[in-house]
Amino acid sequence: MALTTEDVTRIARLARLRVSDEERMAVQGQLNGILGLIEAMRAVDTEGVEPMAHPQDVSLRLRADVVTETDHRDAFQAVAPQVEAGLYLVPKVIE
Repeated sequence: MALTTEDVTRIARLARLRVSDEERMAVQGQLNGILGLIEAMRAVDTEGVEPMAHPQDVSLRLRADVVTETDHRDAFQAVAPQVEAGLYLVPKVIE
């Protein structure tokens, strides 16, 4: 399926893109190239191919889920103007 310049103009308008007349031909070529690649991928027989999340059989090394920071809440709340039950109290700004 090849796109015409009218198709490119309509796509640009729908995407809210400003495409000049000089750019329109380049964009048309790029979009037709993308659509050609999609058609080529659709033509490949994938019957019996197992879906996979990644082309290589790899797994990420994960770090241990441990707490590395110490709790400084009491020190931070010691300098706060008003604190109650571990929460900062602030003046009401919306009436």
